[in-house]
Amino acid sequence: MPEIDDNAEAERTRSALGAAGASGTWDWHIDSGILHADAQFAELYDLDPQQAQAGVPAETFFSAIHPDDRARMRIAVAGILGGAELFSKEFRIVTPDGATLWVHGRGRSFLDANDEPIRFTGLLVDVTERKRTEERLRIAQSAGGVGTFEYTDGFATVAVSDEFCRLLGLHPATSLPVRTINNVVQPGDAPLIPQPRSGIIPDTLDGVFRVSRSNDGAERWIARRGEIIRERSGYRLIGVIYDVTQTKEQEARLLELNETLEMRVEQELTERRRTEEALRQAQKMEAVGQLTGGIAHDFNNLLTIIIGNVDAVLRRFDVSSDPRARRSLENALQGANRAASLTQRLLAFSRRQPLDPRPTDVARLLAGMSDLLTRSIGGAIAVQIDAEAPGLWRVEADPHQLENVILNLAVNGRDAMPDGGTLTIAAHNHVVRDEDAPASVPAGYYVCISVTDAGVGMSAETLARVFDPFFTTKEVGKGTGLGLSMVYGFVKQSGGHITIESAEGSGTVVRLFLPRNLDNEHAPAAPMVVAAQGSPSETILVVEDDDDVRAYTVGILRELGYRVAEAHDGATAVRLFDRDEFSVDLLLTDVVMPAMSGRELADILWDRQPELSVLFVSGYPRDAIVSDGRLDPAVDLIPKPFTYLGLAGKVRELLDRRPSRT
Repeated sequence: MPEIDDNAEAERTRSALGAAGASGTWDWHIDSGILHADAQFAELYDLDPQQAQAGVPAETFFSAIHPDDRARMRIAVAGILGGAELFSKEFRIVTPDGATLWVHGRGRSFLDANDEPIRFTGLLVDVTERKRTEERLRIAQSAGGVGTFEYTDGFATVAVSDEFCRLLGLHPATSLPVRTINNVVQPGDAPLIPQPRSGIIPDTLDGVFRVSRSNDGAERWIARRGEIIRERSGYRLIGVIYDVTQTKEQEARLLELNETLEMRVEQELTERRRTEEALRQAQKMEAVGQLTGGIAHDFNNLLTIIIGNVDAVLRRFDVSSDPRARRSLENALQGANRAASLTQRLLAFSRRQPLDPRPTDVARLLAGMSDLLTRSIGGAIAVQIDAEAPGLWRVEADPHQLENVILNLAVNGRDAMPDGGTLTIAAHNHVVRDEDAPASVPAGYYVCISVTDAGVGMSAETLARVFDPFFTTKEVGKGTGLGLSMVYGFVKQSGGHITIESAEGSGTVVRLFLPRNLDNEHAPAAPMVVAAQGSPSETILVVEDDDDVRAYTVGILRELGYRVAEAHDGATAVRLFDRDEFSVDLLLTDVVMPAMSGRELADILWDRQPELSVLFVSGYPRDAIVSDGRLDPAVDLIPKPFTYLGLAGKVRELLDRRPSRT
């Protein structure tokens, strides 16, 4: 190997590490046992900067490492000294003022002509905030909660999320006084957060509290879950709260049933089993729904940025220049779209996905899916569609989500027939009378959509768990276990019901019972909208608190030819709207924003300009524009993540819908 120019190599190393934004760099000369470090490293280790630059004993590297991590890091460094080339470890450092920081140490060794290590250089990057974020997310996932909080011993305030404030009826804020939080707890219950300097450290964060919401006085049961993290200077509480009022009420009803059980043994036993099953499903959906709802907004913002920018690069990419790079971009886009689909399936299962129901012709929908089903199912499976029954009723459902449900069931049927076979999709009118109503389908008028396969079928044990989230009989990596859970959530959110009949070796029949639509029975199907270019004479006001999402959205609209104004919050948007030089044709606003929501902003601007077109954008709109899981009347929404073509088409649709100006 060529000899290493120590000084030149050190200078190149320092330049590269400084450009990387390091929190400290080192250069360990192994043969002399001397370690050279920059000023940032010296500050972390409480060293004199000039002394650190001139050189200190190599053992100094371990002096500031947290005692619980020191042995592990000695082993890792020993590997470098023994001949390993690359070093990448995360560990804790205790700063001179007693604070604990997480750092990511990255480095490499340099070898001499005999392949013996002679130098070990690297950098430290502060990753404390990321580690704390990961810690909070892990706790939220394990507890299944929504409202998050973090409290440090001795402080008078608590870091909280917006959902934490909403659950307690408090005005949204990033931090709240401990006293304000504890004031909503009913007398006689322990405080939700320990009073500062009270000397009381809870043994566990698990607990249930009765609260009177600050804004409306409503009495609710709030559960608290989380962890107590002890540190050298005290402790931190990190956890979640969520509403368990419905669970408490159901438990009270179960208790009442037990007290009267002797008088109504047979009747009450049956009712109790139904109630317990409903409670189990409700708790399961509550946990997944709260977790999904809590992360869906931020997660879909990230996916919007990822999908949008990859899509933008692909639209400008010359495949002839680098086909391998294009394939990599397409794979990245495919992965991001799968992540978006996973989030939507979780929201569908928990019935928190905003639906846009409309009178839907099932026969026409199935006929339009024929080519898609044939391509998706494959040549070994024959697909038969039977929806030609005369007088087939319409249903009120979100047609796009209904297509997803049918496609999902068809793919499941294909997977159940590895040797090929016939998949039958049928639809017919179905009336359930009171005297004939089974437990799973109440009396009413329905359109029954059935998907039948001649596959391997399911055992009774599998059939009992088929709607459970993340339950799958497929091989690892072959399925998420959310397909039928998503179908179940969509059907229930649409006011319908679902049944499954199956036995091992006898195939499976899945039946969806969707309520008949009695209004607009003969309403025409909504026309397909084709994306078109805009005009500088059309002005769009974009309001989005996420800078990257806003930049992506504004970029699309300007590329399409529109005049665009942008604002990062509602107050700024109102000021822009009121300027004389602005005449806004369309407001495009995020739904969930701090201080002023998108719906509140729209209401303000509608008062000024009633004919203003409004397009809401959200990854998870919560209750702002949704009632009973359905979009409010006359509300237009494009969900995140969205694509260039999707946004272009929706904007053009709304602008073309306006009354003509004379």
